[in-house]
Formats: sequence, structure tokens, C-alpha cells
Amino acid sequence: MQTDNGAPPLDIPTVDASGLRSGERGDLERVAREIGAAARGIGFFSLFGHGVPVELIDAAFAAARLFFASPQSEKERVSVRNSQHYRGYVRIGEETLDPSKAPDVKECFNAGPDFAAVNQWPDLPGFKAALSAYQAAGLELVVLLHRAVALDLGVEERYFDPLFSRAVGILRLLRYPPHPGTFDGSQYGAGAHTDYGNLTLLAQDETGGLEVRTRDGTWLPVTPRPGAFVCNIGDCLMRWSNDRYVSTPHRVVNRAPRERFSIAYFGDPNADALVSPLPACVDAGASPKYPPVTYADYLQSRYDATYAITP
Repeated sequence: MQTDNGAPPLDIPTVDASGLRSGERGDLERVAREIGAAARGIGFFSLFGHGVPVELIDAAFAAARLFFASPQSEKERVSVRNSQHYRGYVRIGEETLDPSKAPDVKECFNAGPDFAAVNQWPDLPGFKAALSAYQAAGLELVVLLHRAVALDLGVEERYFDPLFSRAVGILRLLRYPPHPGTFDGSQYGAGAHTDYGNLTLLAQDETGGLEVRTRDGTWLPVTPRPGAFVCNIGDCLMRWSNDRYVSTPHRVVNRAPRERFSIAYFGDPNADALVSPLPACVDAGASPKYPPVTYADYLQSRYDATYAITP
């Protein structure tokens, strides 16, 4: 595919993650350099060679399609309105990621680790097992990715490991309805936003629709790539890096005449992890750009601003 002027289309950088699992220091350092360059640039990258089995990804997508095809009454039975921790089903219009726009046109299902909050599971065969296996694989990958991040930011390779010992990362299934035929920019599938935590792993189908805002304000469509995760920097990792890394606004608009499905794993740390700029990221004589905050407190402040839950 080429643009009208014959040049290759712009897209986010790619990172070969296979070096995360090789056991060779040089391989990890290569991955660290690639992630660091992307994180300091657009804040997004396509992740290949990640080692998450395709069977787990396919099973999670099958579970998502099964759940969202359920009767509305069954989905509402596990609504987030029943949960104090935003676990369960989010109906269309119940979430507003960009407060300057109309509510988002998507439905979701949120689940997380059982020790952090009570999940609501629909009564569907194999659903919980498929999501639990996917979540475990996502957490394992996120821990490995943070070892590369640690090297790039100038701290010990396993600096972040204990901060993910009881990680509260959320797994989110998403369905975007087919395009209605008109689009005036007043309402998106997911309004422009940045992610709240550290690293997000996004698996998406072939439909497309994810757009990333470049540093000059242009919105760049992200090409779906088979077998790859789209990975992006979240607000808390930006705080830890003292703005060495950037969390980039992104949005979704389904421009296709069919449903769009995606699965996000938010690779976020322990609830009590203290998010504070790393000393290695603060220049001599300068003050950190952010005050310390626990991840739980930061996350709650963002949730409260996002959900419009009414009885």
C-alpha cells in the first residue's frame, strides 16, 4: 500500500519482542532501545515476537463475540452498575472518554485479578477460563516489557518486578457497532484519551479504526497487523519517567459496515505502588515534574471522571 504521492504510508514503529525471552543481555538491550525510541517518540508501537500463543488470543476473541451476542438482559445482569470497582459490562453510551464529545459508541466487559476486587462473570461456557488464561499471559509479557523499560530509563533490570507482584491490570473486551453511515466528528467509538497506567497491550481484529495523535496534532490511523499487539505508554509510566516517555492521545472510530472487536490488557502495577519520577530521570538540580501518588488513588480519580453511571 502507498500514499497518493507514492511514499509508504505512515504508521507506528515496530518492535521485535523476541529478545525479552532469549536470556541474552544483548537481546534485552536491543528491545530496550527500540521501546525507548518509540516511547520517546509517538508513544505507540506494534509488538511482534511477543510469545503469547495465538490459541489464547483466538479463545479470548471467541469469548468476546459470545458475550456480546448474548441478550441485552443477560449482559445487564453483570453490569458495572452492580460493582464498586467497575468490573463487568459497560453498555453503549455509559462511558465518555472525551468529555467534549457525546458518550462513546462501544460496549465493554471489564475483568481483573480476583484479589483486587470481585469480578462479575456471565454464565457462558469457557468464558472465565479463556479470559483468565489471556490475562495471565498478558501480565507475564508486561513484566518482561518493564525489564526493557527499566534498562532504557537507567535503573536495574528488575526494578519494576516487585511493583507487579499483585498487579491490578484490567482485561477489557470491546465491541464497536457497525458504522452508521454518517460521521460528523461529534461522537466516537472511543473518544480521544490517554491510558491511565503503565503499558497497554491491544489485540484488534482486521477492521481498523484506532487513530493516534502525532506530535504535530495529526491523527494517524494504525494499521492492524496480524499477530501483533499494539502497545502504548500510559500516564503513570510517563510520570515514572518524568516525561522522558509520553502518553499519547488516541481514539477509535469504526468506519466499517461491520462490527469491530478488540481486547485491551492494561498492564498496570500494584494498587499500592508509589508512582514517583525515577531519580535517574530527573536532571541534576531539577525538581521532579510530578508528586508521588499511589496507583490506586490515581486510577480512582480517572475512573470517576470517565464513567457516567446512573441507576
